[in-house]
Amino acid sequence: MSEWSVQHQQPAVPVLEEQQLDEYLGAVPERGQWRYRPSRVGMVWRSKAFRAGAVVTVLALCGLVILALVREQTGTEGFLVGLGLAVLPVPLLMSAFRWLDRVEPGPWRNLLFAFSWGACAAALVAIIANSFATRWIATATADPASADTLGATVIAPVVEETAKAAAVLLIFLFRRRQFGGVVDGIVVAGFTATGFAFTENILYLGQAFGEDQELGTTGLASLTAGTFFVRVVMSPFAHPLFTVLSGIGFGIAALGGARHRVRRVLLPLLGLALAMGMHALWNGSSALGPYGFYAVYGAFMVPCFGLVTWLAVRSRQRELRTLSTELPVYAAAGWIGPAEPAALASMRARGMARDMARHWHGARDRRLGRAAAHAVAEYESFATSLAMLRRRARHDGAGADFAIREQELLHHLWQRREIAGPALGYAAHMTRRAGVHPAHPQAPFPRRLPHGAPAPREIPAPHRHYGGYNPYLEHGPRAAPPTGPPSV
Repeated sequence: MSEWSVQHQQPAVPVLEEQQLDEYLGAVPERGQWRYRPSRVGMVWRSKAFRAGAVVTVLALCGLVILALVREQTGTEGFLVGLGLAVLPVPLLMSAFRWLDRVEPGPWRNLLFAFSWGACAAALVAIIANSFATRWIATATADPASADTLGATVIAPVVEETAKAAAVLLIFLFRRRQFGGVVDGIVVAGFTATGFAFTENILYLGQAFGEDQELGTTGLASLTAGTFFVRVVMSPFAHPLFTVLSGIGFGIAALGGARHRVRRVLLPLLGLALAMGMHALWNGSSALGPYGFYAVYGAFMVPCFGLVTWLAVRSRQRELRTLSTELPVYAAAGWIGPAEPAALASMRARGMARDMARHWHGARDRRLGRAAAHAVAEYESFATSLAMLRRRARHDGAGADFAIREQELLHHLWQRREIAGPALGYAAHMTRRAGVHPAHPQAPFPRRLPHGAPAPREIPAPHRHYGGYNPYLEHGPRAAPPTGPPSV
């Protein structure tokens, strides 16, 4: 057998047997060792807290500078009006991208970093670079009008898309284990572009309001209303659509694994070039005549938006199929129920399982019902990460710490198996995701507590003080380990 085939063969799954359970789960690292991080070497920049503080400080300083620049160009009143109008599409866009990321949700800190980078750092770079380039072109050509057109169609797309793609690159490089495919690239790029568009909309809407104040125009005929209609109503997805192309490039590169080094470089550059080209076409549409904007919008932007949306949904379905492909080996080994891979591969079955656990355990105490639903949600998250871990091992080969990560994830699943297993099995039958579809599936829990029966045992609340960490579940829930290995 060749060296390549040995390195990249599918890792074996530990078979669950009663005499081996204590030994296997006993090999899981202690609670304080669940966080993977380099050993301390006495350098302050190696500290995670220092790095996080440095990033927050830099973004805060960029935010203060961009705030001062925008307020200087719009005035205080124009800034407040622009802020109030520009914030309207932000929750909608963020909710759409977060919905897309429901299969294996990324940590919020990555998304907040992406949004802050777009709103502060990328916007600041764009304002400074675009202004400098436009003034330089106007001085060199002695034609301010052509300088503005050239700056909008050539300089701005290159500067802005590069600045926004930098956030995707940083997460791709330094949060690689949380960046596993096309969906992650789309979500990170979408949050970055949403932040950038938010700041840009404040500037344009504030300037429009200032001009309306000078001209005395109000109502639907005002420049503010027209700018709001074009930028917020008709094209809130414009900047996210451009930057998502860069995110798709990074996402496909991530799917290729570490072995495809050329692909990991060329695909992100190709996505960035496409983003710049689409952005340039959008900005240059006003130079195509009075109907150029509407022609580009209807003939190009809307179809591209539909194509990217289709690709995003298809990529999410691919992630769900990964669960039904990778998890059956764990079901065969006895770690999860036979119907669970199919249930975990269905968003409807996942939701039904959480609702079922909440209904039963909350019959007498809503707090217990919420804890049960949370335990099922944790189980679903850990099972998803286990499937993604195995998929990455299939592409890149099982790393030296594969067994440790697998043990940790199986440990977390075993803690919640008693609650999540019956709920997922029931959901699989109700949604016809299991291999056998009984005409009248029996619920795993009775709808009412029998007279005199004890209340269901309390589920321990998530433990938030042990510093647990898993590279594939950094965003995931934390739970205290059991006092001893569970019995079969």
